[in-house]
Amino acid sequence: MDRRAFVAGGASTFVFATTAGAGAPAMTASATDLAGDIRILKEAYTTLHPGLYRYLAPSVVDASLDRLEEIFRRRPSLPAAYLALSRFLASIRCGHTYANFYNQSDAVASALFAGNNRLPFHFRWIDGRMIVTANQSGDRRLARGAEVVSINGVRSARALKTLMAYARADGGNDAKRRTLLEVAGTDSYESFDIFHALRFELTGGPLTLSVKGAPEIDGSVFEIAPTDLAGRRSAMTGGDPENLGWTLAWPQDDVALLTMPSWVAYKTNWDWKGFLDDVFVQLRDRRATGVIIDIRQNEGGNDCGDEIIARLIEKDLRRESYDRRVRYRKTPEALNPHLDTWDPSFRDWGDSAVAFDERFYSLKSDGGADEADVIRPKGPRFTGKVVVLTSPVNSSATFQFAEIVRSNGLATLIGEPTGGNQRGINGGAFFFLRLPASGLEADLPLIGTFPRTAKPDAGLEPDIDAPMTAEAIRDGRDPALESAFAFLRS
Repeated sequence: MDRRAFVAGGASTFVFATTAGAGAPAMTASATDLAGDIRILKEAYTTLHPGLYRYLAPSVVDASLDRLEEIFRRRPSLPAAYLALSRFLASIRCGHTYANFYNQSDAVASALFAGNNRLPFHFRWIDGRMIVTANQSGDRRLARGAEVVSINGVRSARALKTLMAYARADGGNDAKRRTLLEVAGTDSYESFDIFHALRFELTGGPLTLSVKGAPEIDGSVFEIAPTDLAGRRSAMTGGDPENLGWTLAWPQDDVALLTMPSWVAYKTNWDWKGFLDDVFVQLRDRRATGVIIDIRQNEGGNDCGDEIIARLIEKDLRRESYDRRVRYRKTPEALNPHLDTWDPSFRDWGDSAVAFDERFYSLKSDGGADEADVIRPKGPRFTGKVVVLTSPVNSSATFQFAEIVRSNGLATLIGEPTGGNQRGINGGAFFFLRLPASGLEADLPLIGTFPRTAKPDAGLEPDIDAPMTAEAIRDGRDPALESAFAFLRS
């Protein structure tokens, strides 16, 4: 599930006096109340989070929470509190567990995320180097393909290493963390913008950059003005949000390119199933021999991929079995005032939660386990070659889609390793845990998936590796798409 879709609930009751810069004053809540926030966090996560101990021993979690409580007891500034909370949540190694930018109150978001402290360009990390992909500054020294070696005297590689501790991902999938710390122009809030500004205390003054590789310039050091949130959003890409940015193109007479940057279909009334119906009718009518499905910018959302899979199979397909587990049958009453959600049924699983062991309940699917685990064929069926372009962004529904099509021989994966993790992920249902004294929010996934056989702590490797390179960025090339066309011709 793509966590960008949900927004903060009702008004917060906390009070703070702070800014996002150096020397920000402490919050006005008492030390006792702020420490109480972490006790609420501990109770909620140890009682409800299905993946809390997937990668960490209970003793490690307890020691980390004790340190976090001590930090909050010292009445830190709001930026310092947010960074400390984010670092703890990232240590759980769950891609759906973080102090969600989109679920903070307006007051917190304004204080932390609205500064004039963003780099005025988009970039990717290529072999640990910050490579410019789009330049909004107007300065030709930041041309596409240029490398930004340092920012305000801090080497870019060091900044990346520092910020990795705050980035969310499942297990040891560091490729996902690095991708989150790129600026692609696809999110209203970019993880790099927020953590870089807070961790390195950027206050809105000029940025000093060291850049090499730009046309006719090497080793240039210069100052440049930062951009603000509005400027970042004005440079966003991704197509029409009303149709999720989906497009169908025909780069060759018999090859279609289906681009799907989002599967967050629960926020739109658009008939996305009807769109896919039409796609497969066109594939049939134009006698297509191949289709390329580009999900590289797609973290997840709804299981839209099931509607694609249904057109690729000739008989029922049973998903690989993963156990669905929760930690509780009914939420403790004392926690309920701090738990927001969009579905009250998450507070009481009732008979759907069946005792599994001393720690978990098994969670039965609404439609019954057999029905939920089966994808049934639909027409018209496509029998040509299918390529799925992947990247570390794919970490929820898109990770699961890539796993199904590859394991069942329905498509060839081309591009870069996925996000997600073969050991299972946590998601499906969420509480938004609201900490009353600090006013901060932390996402709390409720359903954990666990494989029934041993799996590696990793995402999925593509069948054909086609990574982006600095040279390809400079030249405006797309190695994954080029590899897809070559494969379809073979």
